[in-house]
Amino acid sequence: MTHGTDGIGTIGQGASKGSGARGRAASEPESQYSLKMFGEVVKAFRKRARLTQEEFAPLVRYSVETIASIEQGRRFPPLDFVERAEAVLDAFGVIEAAAKHLTRKRGLASWFQQWAQLELSALSLHTYECRMIPGLLQSPGYMRASFTNRLQPLTDEQIEVRLAARQERQQLLRNRPNTAFSFILEEHLFLRNLGGDEVTRELLDHILELSELRNVTIQIMEMARQHHAGLDGPMQLLETPKHQWLGYLEGQEHGELITDPTVISMFQMRCASMRSQARTAEDSRSLMQRMRGAT
Repeated sequence: MTHGTDGIGTIGQGASKGSGARGRAASEPESQYSLKMFGEVVKAFRKRARLTQEEFAPLVRYSVETIASIEQGRRFPPLDFVERAEAVLDAFGVIEAAAKHLTRKRGLASWFQQWAQLELSALSLHTYECRMIPGLLQSPGYMRASFTNRLQPLTDEQIEVRLAARQERQQLLRNRPNTAFSFILEEHLFLRNLGGDEVTRELLDHILELSELRNVTIQIMEMARQHHAGLDGPMQLLETPKHQWLGYLEGQEHGELITDPTVISMFQMRCASMRSQARTAEDSRSLMQRMRGAT
């Protein structure tokens, strides 16, 4: 089980593709060798073009710090970076070819890596979750509780790796202020009290703080409802910079990337309906504040 609804926790093989392919669980090394090799390729072509990192950064519209992280193999390159670097450096297709062989970040399941890469340049990301608090919204204590409850048990080192990966991914909410993030969460996710009262209080404080960000909308779906458009389970929708809509579903040992326009349209209808069924963002904040006082 992934225990986090973001592909962190179980190591799988192969990112899912199309509208039905699913990654299979397997044991495989968690190496960042391919990231380092990709960084060396970019660095070599940058130097061939006689550009410093400071000169290269504005040409691909990324910060000098991001360029350095990518060249050092510490950051997975966003899709738009790959495309811009290829064009700016006139790299004969080498940079784009090298990007196809990148492996996941340490701590991220391989089936989730493709979606995680798409998140880095998304214009909007919409999530409905009924199993656990989404990874992007989890507090440190909630993360640790989810990992310590995992079966098969994780070692302390494995838990720390996954904590670091999840916390790094959470930077999306603050580092991409022009991306609209919306979440619809079932009320019972808070009432479960995973990790105990202290963890739940920390979680509520954390989510209340995130709900104040202008690019983040959080709505709660009440437990008692006569009508509910999300009965088929969790889903995520994402809009790419080219205005293509993609979907993502995650099970216990696999992830599924959805590209079929018919299915995407159905997901969009369900999300739109759930937004009207759930509490408003303001009412959701009030409910979380009341739950915070009751824990």
